[in-house]
Amino acid sequence: MTYQQALEYLASLNTFGMRLGLSRVRRLAELLGNPQESYRTIHVTGTNGKGSVSALTAAALSASGLRTGLFTSPHLVYYNERMRVDGADISDVDFARMLSRTREAAEQMKRGGEEGPTQFEVLTAAAFLYFAEKKVDYAVIEVGLGGLLDSTNIITPVVSAITNVTLEHADVCGGTLEGVAKHKAGVIKEGIPVVTAAQGMPLDVIRRTAAEKCAPIYAIGQDFFAKRLSDTCGGQIISIDVPACSLSDWRYELSLDAPYQTENSAVAAALLVVLAQKDARVSMGAARGTFARATWPGRYERMDIGEQKIVVDGAHNPAGAKALREALNATFAAEPRVFLLGILHDKAIDEMLDTLLRPEDIVVVTQPDSARAEAAERLAASARKRARRVETEPDRGRALARALSMAKGSVLCCTGSLYLIGELRARLEAGKEARENVGNGHAKQH
Repeated sequence: MTYQQALEYLASLNTFGMRLGLSRVRRLAELLGNPQESYRTIHVTGTNGKGSVSALTAAALSASGLRTGLFTSPHLVYYNERMRVDGADISDVDFARMLSRTREAAEQMKRGGEEGPTQFEVLTAAAFLYFAEKKVDYAVIEVGLGGLLDSTNIITPVVSAITNVTLEHADVCGGTLEGVAKHKAGVIKEGIPVVTAAQGMPLDVIRRTAAEKCAPIYAIGQDFFAKRLSDTCGGQIISIDVPACSLSDWRYELSLDAPYQTENSAVAAALLVVLAQKDARVSMGAARGTFARATWPGRYERMDIGEQKIVVDGAHNPAGAKALREALNATFAAEPRVFLLGILHDKAIDEMLDTLLRPEDIVVVTQPDSARAEAAERLAASARKRARRVETEPDRGRALARALSMAKGSVLCCTGSLYLIGELRARLEAGKEARENVGNGHAKQH
């Protein structure tokens, strides 16, 4: 199977949609030799922030000298981004090879009269297989959706993490916030520590589940504490305390300056502290250095071009929109804003727009590259109730050009869906590179 054939195979699986449950992926992993059992794992779920926590944790483990895999979703541009070892994306050749082997197992299932796996189940199994082949010490595994019935939940981690819990995917996770919390708590395993940023009723659900599983629990604000001490140039200084692990006023610099990253990094730091109690190879000193250099594309990412201020953020639900609004208010309180916006139709669009937009804002509406994208005209109709000027341009390239032309003297924020910002990031990077090349050319002439 070539790389292109692997992509075509994945596309063919996508037509069958999402089917929660563990029986198919368990069987698929069994046919592949249960590769996920050949290394230690860390499981991360939550409504928002799980990608940041996963990335920070994996980078810190790599910096500790431990070979570390990272499985995340969705990707911004290429599927390869979902499977990384020590920060490097899987190659096209290895990706095709892992998908070929996984497809053989999937075809064996179907020949035996069993139900074939979904796209995400195939990707999950392929990642498990890749990490086993690369002989990783640890793999940090981000949940795709929920937790209890998510394909990744066939692992038995050494530590679990649950970031915040808000009402998202309720249609497949119990219909209520309590139901969503129960699905997130489904990653908790017997006797395995869990670190969480959940609050209120979701935390109560998680605590009850942890007690039932005899799993030690570390909840932010109750069992560990984090405080933003000061700002740096493009970052922040944070202090955390984990009394149960005898950690007091452990300070670190974080290169991610969005306010919500204070909590995300604290969850990752607390997770690493708990893990270090189990594995002396985990270096908190290495973690400190990693946090100071951390990057996580598409999460309140500054992508300025010349004097034009640009923020790219994958906020795709009300909680994400709230975090983005707070970050914009903290960073650009007095500056006008232009939004380049695209959202999937199955999201809580009105609630997101109520949270994100101000009456004085300008919005350019486009459509993410997804079959689930909300039509630009329908999204624009909702945005017009909340912002003073709204324009539509379904073509994403032309939409970006229009937004840039309208944003002179303002902050441009590209947001609404990870399916949108991946392409916009690539276009912005190309524009920045072109500008730099022109500048270098002028410099040479002089």
